Amino acid sequence: MRPSLRIGLALTASLSQAQDLTQYVLTDTGDTGGGNTFPGVSLPLGMVKLGPDLYTGSDSYSGYQADGDFIGFSMLHESGTGGAPKYGVVSQMPVLGDIENPLSDQSINRSVADETRLGYYKSSLVNGITVELGATGRAGMFQYVFPEDSGASNVIVDVSHVLPSYRGQGLGQSYLGGNISVTTLETGVRYVGSGSYDNGWNRAPEWTVYFCGNFEQNATFRTFLGADAENDTLVDYSDATSQASEVRLGAVFTFNTTEVTSRVGVSFISADQACHNVDTEIPAGTSRETLEDDVKTAWTDQVLSKVTTTDTSNTTKLQLLYSSLYHLLLIPTNKTGENPLWTSSEPYYDDIFTFWDLFRSGTPLLHILQPVAYEEFIRSLIDIWRFEGFMPDARSSFFNGATQGGSNVDNVLADAYVKGVRGAVNWTDGFSAMLTDAETVPPNNNDSRDTSSSTKEGRGALPDWIDLGYITTKYGRSVSRAIEYAGNDFGLYQVASGLGLDSEAEKYLNRSRQWRNQWNPDLTALNFTGFLGPRDEDGAWVDQDPLSCGGCYWGDDYYEALPMEYSFNAHHDMATLIDYSGGSDAFIARLEAMFEGGLSDSNSQFNYTLFNPGNEPSFTTPYLYNFVGRQDLSVKHSRFVADSYYSPTPAGLPGNSDAGAMESWLLWNIIGLYPITGQTTFLIGSPWFADLTIDLGGGKSLVVTATGGDDEGAIYVQSLQVNGAAWDKAWVAWEDVFADGGTLDFVLGSEPADWATGEAPPSPATKTS
Repeated sequence: MRPSLRIGLALTASLSQAQDLTQYVLTDTGDTGGGNTFPGVSLPLGMVKLGPDLYTGSDSYSGYQADGDFIGFSMLHESGTGGAPKYGVVSQMPVLGDIENPLSDQSINRSVADETRLGYYKSSLVNGITVELGATGRAGMFQYVFPEDSGASNVIVDVSHVLPSYRGQGLGQSYLGGNISVTTLETGVRYVGSGSYDNGWNRAPEWTVYFCGNFEQNATFRTFLGADAENDTLVDYSDATSQASEVRLGAVFTFNTTEVTSRVGVSFISADQACHNVDTEIPAGTSRETLEDDVKTAWTDQVLSKVTTTDTSNTTKLQLLYSSLYHLLLIPTNKTGENPLWTSSEPYYDDIFTFWDLFRSGTPLLHILQPVAYEEFIRSLIDIWRFEGFMPDARSSFFNGATQGGSNVDNVLADAYVKGVRGAVNWTDGFSAMLTDAETVPPNNNDSRDTSSSTKEGRGALPDWIDLGYITTKYGRSVSRAIEYAGNDFGLYQVASGLGLDSEAEKYLNRSRQWRNQWNPDLTALNFTGFLGPRDEDGAWVDQDPLSCGGCYWGDDYYEALPMEYSFNAHHDMATLIDYSGGSDAFIARLEAMFEGGLSDSNSQFNYTLFNPGNEPSFTTPYLYNFVGRQDLSVKHSRFVADSYYSPTPAGLPGNSDAGAMESWLLWNIIGLYPITGQTTFLIGSPWFADLTIDLGGGKSLVVTATGGDDEGAIYVQSLQVNGAAWDKAWVAWEDVFADGGTLDFVLGSEPADWATGEAPPSPATKTS
């Protein structure tokens, strides 16, 4: 081990002990303004995410809204998702006074803003009730304080409670049935049961959650049944100890005390397992403060301490760093041991939203920061293929979907393979799973958003891709799928090459170049000629404005991004793309056109006209200047995107978090590198801190230092040393700084410098066959 790496690891250990890194985690970052993040309580990749559910008449994707009325506090949520809400199940709702009908509207507003910090959540209701929450991986705690002399203290357990959706399109969750049984204990009450539901953003069929709840105080109770799942008419409201039905049901617990504590476990296997989860993770008598301390310790040891710095002068930067690390690791969910569909010795991960969002910068960062979990994640993806026939591009409640573009799980596997992930991964099966995506047309699931082919899994437009070498307007998202299919096939080339499968490697390398067949050399915009464009079913070009994508939705030719944005996305074949764009100078001019009009003279505003920082197809674009000798412009634009669109505030994201995708982009910006997924290449940016140590696991670390960057605006690289040697390339490889650790020593200044005079970053698909 290099001496500098030993110093870096020692520094990491001392810093994590000396600093309380949790103070910089603002759990409400991005929970308003469309960020949709979850501000409640969760462990890293934890199954339980305990938090509030609020109603405003619009979708509450993570359950949370800054305004509106509380309709419950539930055990399961996701973070940063869109499409439609998911989960919001296993709920409790505190209510004062006599309850004539628990199915009627029990919603209520807050009296003050909710209080949230790592491991803790508190809501204060206008009727004087306070709710405090704590959680473990598979259990949670509710602590209620009811006001004195305000009537009975009640908690409603509504098995039929889900997060509602108002978008239609068959995405809204439905309650399908359940059961609940109540047992009075010597001290307290226990209730067990299950609820079955469907849909959410991935259009899942029926899935079942089991619960086991404990109240530590004595209570009387009444169970209830409704007329059906859609209205609030009571059929039965009695002291029956058990109810089971396809209609709404639950129980009301009434206490003669103002302080009530509830401990609840959940499971997707059985009620017995839910009871085991709560009894082992939150035994009777556990304090909420203990849970909070345990959550802080888990996040510190497993996540926050992986990235440390001695440069603590700027609190805002520290909050952005550690809050982003937090939100990156909320999902996917580690449900190993909780998969009801099959028995396997492999790990199981769920709640993947979505590889279309995550493959560019999210999963490469997960690999670096969580190598053990990442290997398990890869194994889980392959195991899903073994039992279900396709790997997921998105998955939740044990069901694949929705696939927005290509089979981008192939990019994720390719990235893991070329960066040396081996361990217990069966790469023969892994490549077979990738071959399924590349060669097998998935059955059409007749999604109303796009009935042309499957949105559940795989590549629905394969018939055109295989037979024609491009994708026609017969299929929704034809152009954006074509550029993604090309990247997916490049992923197969990478893995086939590594496995010594020469004929397969050659085949998929050639197919990865088929994006060129989607390049219309006659499309024009902003005085530039040549863009990715649609072709009709006869192969003829369709006229297209490169600055418009129509509805930018499932049935359109481009999904959630402009043709001009997608026209920068052949990252495996950049030399060809630059040539098609008119050469290096023209390519620089095209990139500049994406950002024109954004910078004011004072740099106090930044309002790009075409570049969309909330669009994942634009994530890599600011860094593409590195391919054409203008690394300084990569720094200029990427740094100003970060400075202008991100802040450690509730509205501090440029758009939907997309399960940590936005946060991962920012984290790479902070580090001063950017990954090209499926390759070993990292494009060089500009680091934020004077020093940053990244624990890579296995006794290895990457230490990044920067001198000369103390002054505002001193963001441009003047020189760089990699592992102590002068460096003249605008990129590094995995082997340089990550495989065995390494050092990056930057000198920064306020003016651009022509330091990156070496060879351009690789363009591996451009070589002749």
